[in-house]
Amino acid sequence: MKMTQLGRNGPAVSQVGLGCMAMSDVYGPSDESESIATIHAAIDAGINLLDTGDFYGMGHNEMLIRRALEGRRKDVLICVKFGALRGPDGAWAGTDMRPAAIKNFLAYSLRRLGTDYVDLYQPCRVDAQTPFEETIGAIADLVKAGYVRYIGVSEASAASIRKAHAVHPISALQIEYAVVTRGVEAEILPAVRALGISVIAYGVLSRGLLTGSPITSPKDFRRHFPRFQGANYEKNRALIDTLNGLAEGLNATAAQIALAWVLSRGADVIPLIGARRRSQLAESLKALELKLTAGDLARIEAAIPADAVAGTRYGEEQMRWLDSEKRATSA
Repeated sequence: MKMTQLGRNGPAVSQVGLGCMAMSDVYGPSDESESIATIHAAIDAGINLLDTGDFYGMGHNEMLIRRALEGRRKDVLICVKFGALRGPDGAWAGTDMRPAAIKNFLAYSLRRLGTDYVDLYQPCRVDAQTPFEETIGAIADLVKAGYVRYIGVSEASAASIRKAHAVHPISALQIEYAVVTRGVEAEILPAVRALGISVIAYGVLSRGLLTGSPITSPKDFRRHFPRFQGANYEKNRALIDTLNGLAEGLNATAAQIALAWVLSRGADVIPLIGARRRSQLAESLKALELKLTAGDLARIEAAIPADAVAGTRYGEEQMRWLDSEKRATSA
């Protein structure tokens, strides 16, 4: 496993990370023993970056990671996103990034994870109700106290990233980035590179859209996403066929091609493998052996243009929460 650096002054991390969200029922029921085995397999393969959120399964994901890391805490960097509010029925209820709330969120995360520090702590969204500088300042206080090692942000615009970095060095931006989700390239990617901030890319398979992953559970949250609905999905199935055709020509799978494309963006872009089974992880890891030539990349991008996908990546309400979707009128 190749290593890279998380941000200009951050720790050494594996070139890919493991996204653990799917292990906590967002795509339907999951098998806890298989999830733990998948985490172990990832660590054994050299992955040292585990990504979670305190709202994944309302704490379930953190407790799962705690069980998986018994005796292995020092082998990994734990990235925790926080700030999303959930109801007893699992419904989303906005965000809370007030300094007092941040301390509360972290206290519960530390207890659930069974650790006394989090390696990378990230507000999951930019909260319109709280100045971003106050949010980052509160996390900076937790860094000084030793409870947090590094600070990240998630789904933030270039302007908000600059504000955050002026308060405390930001090590990473977590944002959706895939061959069909390339909005980050216009303003955000140049901004983070100028500041020495890495990108942790999630949704590299567009939540299974690019591999034709079926929706079989009524609890699968993709049912609410426009890309998976009606005419949009029918149009997007053509992308699946296109990617499968390209993959066949390269003796690879669609998942491997999609992951290899993100890996080609640069050493400062660290894709998350969103596996909840060892078989999924093993398939994705083969992408590390796939060397796409300039010609391969050109063919992929010609066959799947940046605007090829139909539908937004979240529903209308959640799209309004995405600071990253706000375009600056000037740099």
